[in-house]
Amino acid sequence: MDTDAAITEFWAGARKALPGLPENPAVAWSFGATPKHADELLNLVLEGTKTGTASSLWDHHTTGEPIPYVGEHSIILDGQGSPRAIIETYDVQIALFTEVTAEHAHAEGEGDRTLKTWREIHREFWKKYSESPKGFREDMPVVCERFRVIYRGDPGN
Repeated sequence: MDTDAAITEFWAGARKALPGLPENPAVAWSFGATPKHADELLNLVLEGTKTGTASSLWDHHTTGEPIPYVGEHSIILDGQGSPRAIIETYDVQIALFTEVTAEHAHAEGEGDRTLKTWREIHREFWKKYSESPKGFREDMPVVCERFRVIYRGDPGN
């Protein structure tokens, strides 16, 4: 099954379970920059450990990708592009990299969940994968998003 068909089928199943979802599927995306990283972060989401994520505001400006907003739904894909969960954003804050809070770092669920580790992981991530010509800087604006899982799909789909 191709990705578009899988997403359409996944959304239809979600709408049966959650009739309030809109008719058209939400935007589908995966965490991280590699299939392995996508699967690792998805597992943290499905375990309930990861309830937050961060993105570079500069990357949003470069790619034209919209900034997440409260009430937004997203279909989360695994590393192979299969839909696995739907999340709903309930908080969005923009902070400088150096002002991201320990609470947000903990919500992201990576490593030992400390702010120090969050900074190390994200500093390296944005140095390697930033889509903005500005790359990474300590004073870069970061979009800090908090979410909850509202639907989990069958991993066999």
